[in-house]
Amino acid sequence: MSFRSWAGIALIILIIGVLALIAWGVRGVISTIPTPDDVAAALEPEPYEEIGPVVITSIRDMARLTTVEAVEYTIVEKGTDRGWLSWARGDSIQLFAVARIGAGVDLSEVSVRDISVDPEDGVVELVIPNAEVQYVAVDNEATQILDRSTGVFTRGDPRLETDTRQIADEVLRQSAIDGGLLERAEDNARQVLTDFLLGLGYRDVIVEFEG
Repeated sequence: MSFRSWAGIALIILIIGVLALIAWGVRGVISTIPTPDDVAAALEPEPYEEIGPVVITSIRDMARLTTVEAVEYTIVEKGTDRGWLSWARGDSIQLFAVARIGAGVDLSEVSVRDISVDPEDGVVELVIPNAEVQYVAVDNEATQILDRSTGVFTRGDPRLETDTRQIADEVLRQSAIDGGLLERAEDNARQVLTDFLLGLGYRDVIVEFEG
């Protein structure tokens, strides 16, 4: 076989190799082009659960949850007893005090450690702070001085009424606590949170208090 024949065969082999390389490259490019099925799969939303942060944020948004309010009243007497000289140097006041006392729980301190979620059973357990008295608001319209007595030779202590009101605040606060205000506040808080979490889709809710 002549040299020219060998050269022709070699050229044909070279052309076939180049065409094979081109075909392989085109096939590789085509394989990277997404098919309609690939596009549909990419656009289809993937299911997910975002439990902890969502629940935590939603509960903490409630912040200081006041769940019960009571109206209490008392009569407080305060003054100085000068004995037989009270007519001259005595100073006393009798105050009828009425106040609204609110109690609830502070949910702003709830953290991830305080919540346990079982996504399979749909059960959420929550530990929250104990209820506390959140405010004592004196009803200034209903509160009044029943009696103010001063001796003939005294002008009276200007701080006596303020001090008496402070005593009334503490008396009313303690009276509400002794009457079960905090227990009612915790019962109501448990019910509020249970209804809230059931509304988020959980099947069972367990609410406990810290102490």
